[in-house]
Formats: sequence, structure tokens, C-alpha cells
Amino acid sequence: MCDELTPAELAATAVSRREFALAGTVAVLAACSGTHASGAGPSVRESAVSIPTPDGMADAVFFHPAQGSHPGIVMWPDIAGIRDANKAMARRLAGACYAVLLVNQYYRSAKAPVLASFAEWRTPQGQERLKPMIAAISSEGTRRDGAAFVAWLDRQAAVDKRRGIGTNGYCMGGPFAVRTALAGPGRVRAVASLHGAALVTEGSDSPHRLLAQTKASFLFAIARNDDARAPGDKAALKAAAQAAGRQAEVEVYPADHGWTVPDAPVYNHAEAERAWSRMLALFAAL
Repeated sequence: MCDELTPAELAATAVSRREFALAGTVAVLAACSGTHASGAGPSVRESAVSIPTPDGMADAVFFHPAQGSHPGIVMWPDIAGIRDANKAMARRLAGACYAVLLVNQYYRSAKAPVLASFAEWRTPQGQERLKPMIAAISSEGTRRDGAAFVAWLDRQAAVDKRRGIGTNGYCMGGPFAVRTALAGPGRVRAVASLHGAALVTEGSDSPHRLLAQTKASFLFAIARNDDARAPGDKAALKAAAQAAGRQAEVEVYPADHGWTVPDAPVYNHAEAERAWSRMLALFAAL
């Protein structure tokens, strides 16, 4: 989990956000309209938005190519919430021809940014600030949120309603992404969980038990240390997908929990790029 990293894991070297952004520019695969004169990729617009939900007004940041309409993506951050690192990730995904809504899962408690970086979560002050906010999030609440976010995307001119919607979630956002597919089964067709937490539990509403209620295909990218703690989860996810008749790619990556997020201490560039490419392959079918 995000809050269970060992000192050795925390000592791992991460690349800078600037390096990640540069890699994203080089790696843009799709050609959208409205490209920069340099040919570096499409011009991306971003704006702070507010979205009505049954529980209040959720703040988010919306990224999309400057021209045209594109498949919508609901992006759920990891435990540290919206910050520069995942804004760069959302901007990069928008540059690959998607309309990306980066949401604040803590909106019931505070507007983003709640923390400035992942490292701040590791401090006593950061944990003291976040723990009550985490406790305010419920499974049913995130399902309601997911439905509201999907509906909001479908009202935007930048979103192509002829295409499906995707969702990706990091750490605690992994199960939120699954619940988003449950909330919008007619629209959400692809779910990417990157080192998702608590995907297999004993509860009747465990995310792995919900796959049959969706119409999505899935990517479950699992961290090796998460797999070591719960080695049966990968088999449970595969079995649940097979029983539900849902397509699912389930893989344990040779990297530790948080490896895909550029400001995480355990960021692994090579494996993050590989997971990114698998996510793009999933979303290509939207």
C-alpha cells in the first residue's frame, strides 16, 4: 500500500518531474489536430473545473487537445492527491489524444492541492492531514463520484461521445477506477489500475467481485512488493475476470508500489514506461 513502504523502498532513486515531462513529449504516439509548430505533439489545454456530485462540488483539472473531440478519461490520483506530478501525467495522456479529467478524491474535505508532493505524505504532518480525509471516502461514495465524472465528461465538446470512456487509478485510485466502470457500465469500456490497493478483499463489494457488473476491459499492473504481501490477489483477479467474461491483463511488474508516479521515491522509469504503453494499448480500443 501507499503507506506501507519500507525504508529500503523509500531510498530508491526517482527521476525528476522535468525528466518525466520530457519523456512524455518524446513518447507521444498519436497525432491529434492542433499540433505545435515544432511537431512535438498536440497543443493541450487545461482548466480547473468544478463538478456537481450527490455529495457536493468536486474540484478537478481538465486536460484535452486544443482541437477536436477525443475519448474521455477519468484519472484517479494516488494517496497524495492532485499535484504537479500527476498533472504532468494527465497532460501527457491528453497529448496522446484523450480528454483527461484529473479528479480530487478528497473534495469532501478540502480542495486540491491537499499535499504538494508524495514525500509530504510520508511526514507526520502529512499523515495527520490526510487520514481523516481518507476516512471520509467510501466505496459507495466513489461509485457516485464516478457516475458524476462520467456524466460531466459526456457534456464536454472535447469528448467524443461516439467513443467509450476510460479510467485509470493509481494506488488507492485503483479500486476507484473499477467502481467508476460499475457506475457507468454503458460508457466506461477500459479500466487501468496501476499498483492498485485493496483490489481483492473479503468484502462483498470487493473490486474483484464487481467485474461482471461492468462492460470494460481491464489492466491490473501489480507491484512486486504488493504481490509479495498478497500473492493470491493476481490469481483472484484473473479468475474473477474469466468468470465475468471480461478481458483482463494481470501482470506483476519488477518494480515496487508507486513505481509509475514520477515523484514517488520508488519511481522506476523503464517499468513506468512499459506500464504506460500497456495502458495506451488498452485505451486505444475505446
